[in-house]
Amino acid sequence: MEEICPKCGLPKNLCICEQIAKEQQKIKIRVDNRRFRKTVTLVTGLGSDVDAEGLTKQLKKSLACGGSLKNGEIVLQGKHKEKVKQLLMKQGFKEELIDA
Repeated sequence: MEEICPKCGLPKNLCICEQIAKEQQKIKIRVDNRRFRKTVTLVTGLGSDVDAEGLTKQLKKSLACGGSLKNGEIVLQGKHKEKVKQLLMKQGFKEELIDA
């Protein structure tokens, strides 16, 4: 017997909760300077329904940079504001809800 998602009521393999969450997230992308003049790109506003670890991994791989996920915030090494916006739009996030 397949497990059923408690949020949408569909079987786990057909669950659309993450897709719905992507369409409703208000994401902020900003560039910040850290210690020793190191530049980082911060991606905030990801909800709990989105696979933030997988998204972090994919962004790091696509941008060929280091980074991490801390307190629900993706921290990427370097200045990648516009590239991150384009990659998030390819992942299914709405352009109007991405504040870059």
